[in-house]
Amino acid sequence: MSPSLTQKESRQRRQNNLYPGVNSVEYSGQDDMEEDGREALLQDCEVPAPKETANYKAELGNIFFLLFLYILQGIPLGLAASIPLILQSKNVSYTDQAIFSFVFWPFSLKLLWAPLVDSLYIKRFGRRKSWLVPTQYILGLFMMYLAATVDDLLGGEHGPDMFALTATFFLFEFLAATQDIAVDGWALTMLSRENVGYASTCNSVGQTAGYFMGNVLFLALESADFCNKYLRITPQPKGLVTLPDFLFYWGAIFLVTTTFVAVLKKENKRERASKEETQSVKEAYSLLLSIVRMPAVLQFCILLLTAKIGFSAADAVTGLKLIERGVPKEHLALLAVPMVPLQILLPLIISKYTAGPKPLNVFHKAIPFRLLMGLFFALLVWWTPRVSHESGFPLYYYLVLLLSYALHQIALYSMFVAIMAFNAKVSDPLIGGTYMTLLNTVSNLGGNWPATVALWMVDPLTSKECVGADGHSCVDHDVAELCIKSGGTCVTLIDGYYVESIVCVVVGFCWWFFFGPRLKKLQDEGQSSWKCRRRNYF
Repeated sequence: MSPSLTQKESRQRRQNNLYPGVNSVEYSGQDDMEEDGREALLQDCEVPAPKETANYKAELGNIFFLLFLYILQGIPLGLAASIPLILQSKNVSYTDQAIFSFVFWPFSLKLLWAPLVDSLYIKRFGRRKSWLVPTQYILGLFMMYLAATVDDLLGGEHGPDMFALTATFFLFEFLAATQDIAVDGWALTMLSRENVGYASTCNSVGQTAGYFMGNVLFLALESADFCNKYLRITPQPKGLVTLPDFLFYWGAIFLVTTTFVAVLKKENKRERASKEETQSVKEAYSLLLSIVRMPAVLQFCILLLTAKIGFSAADAVTGLKLIERGVPKEHLALLAVPMVPLQILLPLIISKYTAGPKPLNVFHKAIPFRLLMGLFFALLVWWTPRVSHESGFPLYYYLVLLLSYALHQIALYSMFVAIMAFNAKVSDPLIGGTYMTLLNTVSNLGGNWPATVALWMVDPLTSKECVGADGHSCVDHDVAELCIKSGGTCVTLIDGYYVESIVCVVVGFCWWFFFGPRLKKLQDEGQSSWKCRRRNYF
């Protein structure tokens, strides 16, 4: 299989993030970790890495070109992550938020169609351009289509059309994930061997920058309050940009730049061969199946798919609850800015403790701390309306919010770096790229499905009562509107978020107590338990 599969899994969303709208931090730095993993695998096989002096100046053009492609890649991610915050300001139900959360699944499922992107192409046009150029053209046209329809999808006569909105943005993210596969594969052959390490740097910096522009910058410029307070002298009823304007602008950029790529950029015809590269679709899928069938891998995958259940309420719902309690969505998104230095330093610090023979010990130790942070976030949500006033929230509230987010990142990164280190340790060197990508995909899915379920269960677990209007209730959004029109008030008796927070923490500690030791025990398995023989899939 092509080395492109070793590149970073999705940076989507929001799914394992404490606050929607902030970088999907659990995936940031993954390319660098995978690059380190490949080097570690080479050392394990006693294959010395090439000792060449990098002369990046001769390839600055390619480096900047890759950086730009990754910036484009981050724009759809950031835009999709901004929609839940916009929906929350329109008072949609959490069931609707759960429906929209499926939008962020394509980046965690791209392994399913990555072999097609790697194996099917037009040789004369180029292996990566065969997919990159048409995908980016479609993305550009799709953005222009969204510019004309997104307002109707977000705010029709009866509120947002959630199924149409979800289907539209799901296709949007599917295209972005396909572009990600093509760019990652091209990055490994566009640069010379001594400079290929810059590919992961371009990925990390470019995608983060694109996400920032599509999410944080857009939400700030779209907010009338933010623009009137910080960017204008004369207040206006709208922000400096609207969502349709932003989509149309970037759609035009996609179309223009893709044309230049198709005409001017030549693909390297002499791609480097790889021991792990497969040459057919059947061979690629057979390889994936053979890996999953190994008992140790299967057990590890099951544990990864269940390990993050305890964090789902805190990760998926907390940010939306803060917006519901009155925290401006643009302020919440801006929390990403001071977190950038921390997100850069944390992997470097934590990697010192995961470099040994048992990296999962760090993962196991971080679980109870992250679970207790979930209870703290529930307390923070309860405290939020009690400190708000007419002019907004006091400075000390945002400092507490920022500190809580920073502590959450420490636990999150400890688990993430530990899993990445273990994946690199057990991956079969002969098929390291495919192997690591499979394990990373399972880990990401282990955060996606609990987040969707957590969003879905908030409304059923919430109990409301209509006060001041006989004969009405507040069972759902439509009935609640009747209560309000009749002069009543919907009073929340039990908030499903708090119920979920307690249940998730209990389930999380049960997992930690009963299954945590099994996860740690996998570190004692011999290397033969993680290697599949080539005859199984050739």
